[in-house]
Amino acid sequence: MYEFDISRGSKADLYRDLIAAADALTADEPDQIANMANVAALLWEYLPDVNWTGFYRMIGGELVLGPFQGKAACIRIAVGAGVCGAAAASRATQLIEDVHAFPGHIACDAASRSELVVPIVSGDALVGVLDLDSPIPARFDAEDAAGCEALVALIASRVG
Repeated sequence: MYEFDISRGSKADLYRDLIAAADALTADEPDQIANMANVAALLWEYLPDVNWTGFYRMIGGELVLGPFQGKAACIRIAVGAGVCGAAAASRATQLIEDVHAFPGHIACDAASRSELVVPIVSGDALVGVLDLDSPIPARFDAEDAAGCEALVALIASRVG
């Protein structure tokens, strides 16, 4: 059983603790799916105001649903389609304050209002994306993006 002391203080403290916990969970585990599952669960448990946390894996040129926490989700997303596909195509973090204003948004959960998607690159290969959804408009900010980018940098080789 894992127990982590995750800060409920500043976002900087929260992400520092989340990254340390993710490191502890994934450091010695070679199974990529197990690592994604534990990181998705960690984010679900400790990030406030989220309704979906998880991964899409790059398989055969498209994003395929990976481990997640939340409601059932879209299984396959074309590169370039929706927020996840945009992150995959551009290899750039997508910070979306209002998903309804995003052209081509794919609504897997009608309650989602904002989204943060970080591409996962290992070596030169795009291995997938980390996807976070919230029912609160503008839930995610630059500090969340930076924290999730640091998390993805740590786990990229452990999930891809």
